[in-house]
Amino acid sequence: MAAPLMVVKDLVKEFDGFRAVDGVSLELYPGEVFAFLGPNGAGKTTTIAMMTTLLKPTSGAITLGDVDVVRSSTAAKSLFGVVFQEAAVDKDLTAFENLWLYGVLYGLARAERSARIEEMLELVELTDRRDDFVRTFSGGMRRRLEFARGLMTRPRVLFLDEPTLGLDVQSRERIWSYIERIRSDYGIAIFLTTHYLEEAERADRVAIIDHGRLIALDSPEGLKAAYGAASLDEAFLSLTGHGIRDDQLDAASLQRALRQRRKQ
Repeated sequence: MAAPLMVVKDLVKEFDGFRAVDGVSLELYPGEVFAFLGPNGAGKTTTIAMMTTLLKPTSGAITLGDVDVVRSSTAAKSLFGVVFQEAAVDKDLTAFENLWLYGVLYGLARAERSARIEEMLELVELTDRRDDFVRTFSGGMRRRLEFARGLMTRPRVLFLDEPTLGLDVQSRERIWSYIERIRSDYGIAIFLTTHYLEEAERADRVAIIDHGRLIALDSPEGLKAAYGAASLDEAFLSLTGHGIRDDQLDAASLQRALRQRRKQ
């Protein structure tokens, strides 16, 4: 087996005495699709925020290749891309301008920037809309542009937060075709969250977090076999219960920490 690309070891995050993430350890391998699941408020958002340098852990370690993500956050940022659940592209710019600006911010040389833009627009099938304002795009087209932007730096890991949320069936399938192509053509590791558990079945491995702790990590088939479940939904419910959760605690803690960081 190949060496792990990203290693998370004993990750802990506390907010005012509340332990939102409690000793999470996991590894990511080149070219794999890794699904990160959990009920609302389980600690998913906080874990990903630490993995993507938005938050510093209370304790634990995160390495991406040879880079210490916690101590060298600036160096780490060039090694991963993020596609957020909420659209981050500028609606008042064209598709080309959004990607050009992103390339400038990440220090890509002009020639490399231009070539990368054309490559990414072709990948997400937006070449013919390169000069159109994003405000004229459908939700699926904006999500495809987000993919292109997240891949501009040719990251080693791409984080996808609910990548198909709110999209129609055709757009969801198109997004998954990009995920498969990215992992096969570029060898990028895909770390995704989703509430569509039938989509998580397409991942190579699935981790389930609850109450800040990692409670299961296996292939979809392995999880179903371990819990005698016909589907990943059944395995997930057997592990986390059927009660409705309130996600406000995890989200509120994260927002408070981010506000404090911006003031520093």
